[in-house]
Amino acid sequence: MEQVNLEVQLREEKGKQAVKKLRENSLIPAVVYKKAEEVLSIKFDKKDFHRVIHTQAGENVIITLKFKSDKKIKDKTVIIKEIQHNPLTDAVLHVDFNQISLTEKIEVNVPIIPKGECLGVKEGGVLAHVLKELHIECLPTRIPQSIEADITNLKIGDLLHVNDLLIPSGIKVITETDAVVFSVEAPKVEKVEVAAVAEEAQEPEVIKQKKELPEEEEKTKETKKERE
Repeated sequence: MEQVNLEVQLREEKGKQAVKKLRENSLIPAVVYKKAEEVLSIKFDKKDFHRVIHTQAGENVIITLKFKSDKKIKDKTVIIKEIQHNPLTDAVLHVDFNQISLTEKIEVNVPIIPKGECLGVKEGGVLAHVLKELHIECLPTRIPQSIEADITNLKIGDLLHVNDLLIPSGIKVITETDAVVFSVEAPKVEKVEVAAVAEEAQEPEVIKQKKELPEEEEKTKETKKERE
């Protein structure tokens, strides 16, 4: 797994207005969590952070935070826990980090990507990507960029489960093994056209009934005259 450095500063700014001002100055507020330790508030340049998350590892990248504290250069090894985005602009608003040890296993989610050309799709089926991430446990240095799922031989009606995936050594799968990752569904038949044909078939009968009405009315009138 790729490891990168990120220069950060300790952050004293708190509150909405102070944090808003940081963002206006192209700085991203963040916090670092570690068990049994006080949360560390930091800030960093948004361009530096974009460089970090646009590596091949994506958001699973291992980051070494470097900062000054008590006039000394310190560092913390972290992974990204959560990134908050602006719902309209998708700009990064805030980042949560978890401090880790490279010698202790952690749990993370990694993306599942399809590999190959699906046979069922060639037959006219539709490939559904049901499970897009796999929850695993491993050492930070063993986190894969992604897990490949071979969909080549999937036919219409077939399912590919978690236990069908090829998992690298040293990785424990937390996700239930019977969970469906991919399925190939049969193409849907257009029911609207069938209904339209059925309606057209009924129209002559309706017209016939309407034509019969005047004859019935004439018979009623003749019967009435005879009684008179």
